Amino acid sequence: MPRTTNNYDSQAASSPRRMLDGDELGFLLLLLLDDGDARHGYDLIREIKTRSGGNYAPSSGIVYPRLALMSDLGQIESRQAQEKRRAYSLTQTGRSFLHEHLDEAQGVLARIEALRFRGSSVAAGPVCRAAIKVRRSVNQDETRQQQWNVVRA
Repeated sequence: MPRTTNNYDSQAASSPRRMLDGDELGFLLLLLLDDGDARHGYDLIREIKTRSGGNYAPSSGIVYPRLALMSDLGQIESRQAQEKRRAYSLTQTGRSFLHEHLDEAQGVLARIEALRFRGSSVAAGPVCRAAIKVRRSVNQDETRQQQWNVVRA
């Protein structure tokens, strides 16, 4: 039974932490599977990371649920391969869907591939988050020191 669309995809599009919304990720995965070879989910993640010059790799937490949805929709099929890994391949339904939305899929791929020319500025998100954590920690230490001074006085 196909899964129903949920609100997570629309939330992902507005999230500053996500590069792609669910539909865009689906287009990209279909495009990567269009070469005819069955591929593992981790292999697809590595391919996206390679094409982005190492500047973007979707998490397995968004890739595998999207692959499961695409499988439920009949766009891809999966089979158990060696080492208990699941290999995914495009079905005729998926190929037809991809060709109906080829412009969108190629646009998403172009955005990903353009990331390799943006350099380290793309990776500023994790650095900013780390800086915020350090600032909070320093502020907490200062607050504790002030509280200690009040108690001692």
